Amino acid sequence: MLKKIDICKSMKRFRFLILVLCFPFGVSFAQNATKYSNEFLQIGVGARSLAMGGAVVSSSNDVFSGYWNPASLTGIQNNAQVALMHASYFAGIANYDYGAWATKVNDESAIGISLIRFGVDGIANTFDLIRNGEIDYSRVTSFNTSDFAAILSYAKQQKITGRKDLDFAWGANMKIIRRKIGPFAKATGFGLDAGFSLKNEKRNWSTGLVIRDVTTTFNSWRYSFTDAQKDVLEATQNVIPVNTLELTLPRLIYGFEKHFEVNDWFFLAEANAQITLDGKRNTLIRTNFLSIDPNLGAEIGYTINDKNKLYFRTGINNYQKYTNKNGKRVSSVMPNVGVGIVLGNFSIDYALTNINAVAGNGPALYSNIISLKLGIDKK
Repeated sequence: MLKKIDICKSMKRFRFLILVLCFPFGVSFAQNATKYSNEFLQIGVGARSLAMGGAVVSSSNDVFSGYWNPASLTGIQNNAQVALMHASYFAGIANYDYGAWATKVNDESAIGISLIRFGVDGIANTFDLIRNGEIDYSRVTSFNTSDFAAILSYAKQQKITGRKDLDFAWGANMKIIRRKIGPFAKATGFGLDAGFSLKNEKRNWSTGLVIRDVTTTFNSWRYSFTDAQKDVLEATQNVIPVNTLELTLPRLIYGFEKHFEVNDWFFLAEANAQITLDGKRNTLIRTNFLSIDPNLGAEIGYTINDKNKLYFRTGINNYQKYTNKNGKRVSSVMPNVGVGIVLGNFSIDYALTNINAVAGNGPALYSNIISLKLGIDKK
């Protein structure tokens, strides 16, 4: 039997929790927070999710939920699931890798772990290029920069008193972050996420809320430069960095989705809103206190037979303004498309992100993304 809770009391406590956890930290650290700290954790994972513009906070119900909304891990349909993804960004300069595993502990709870790495390899180290006024390219070496995160997830499902048609779940992430810039800088960080999910299968809708970096994520940076390298930095009018504490303020993501089936066809649409609390950003809605970035996604599925399915997906996200080649300020969004196929317990998904860039429009490049998922069931 699942433990029952009073939904009214829970929502009151939930609203109070948001105020207690987010507001004081946002006020206390707003002056010291780095606006774009740990941005590699905002890219997203899974070709399905990226094809839908990242609008999956409510509809995610598999191993990828460990990243998108930990509360939705309770929706996995297998005893365990594993997933892999690789993507290249900036014309292959940067590599983005992801792997995850999740399993049900029992009928009402689940756990998971997600690993993410974003790295750039082969960066030229030109500190010793010029020595005693002479240029010597044989002294040019290379180094790598990498951002790594391990996300440990837990989810719990609970019944709501008097509402058999509603399923409520909550979840949490513990994030361990390790960042490295060659031999020059290293950072270690720690943070927490909280997630909530409410589903009504009778009326075919669900809603979700995720609070990332709920208690503010801390990165402790340590720098290491030789005296000769410091001299080069000073001579080239660069600032010599000092050991510092980097802070990431909370980010709220709210989503709502509606779905229905007609014969062998499945239709789903979802809207998300990402709310950042670190001041004005280049988003659709922006104020001096917060910014709101909307995400829209849709999915159409076709059931081939009991074990095989085919999906078509699309989504838009990343509204921003930029200066084009004519020097004019214009607005842009990032449209995405993708397909997916389910073959028994195996799924393969493909996404083409930012299809505007295929035609040479917009400030960003397009990316081809493939992800794999395998469900494991006990006999």
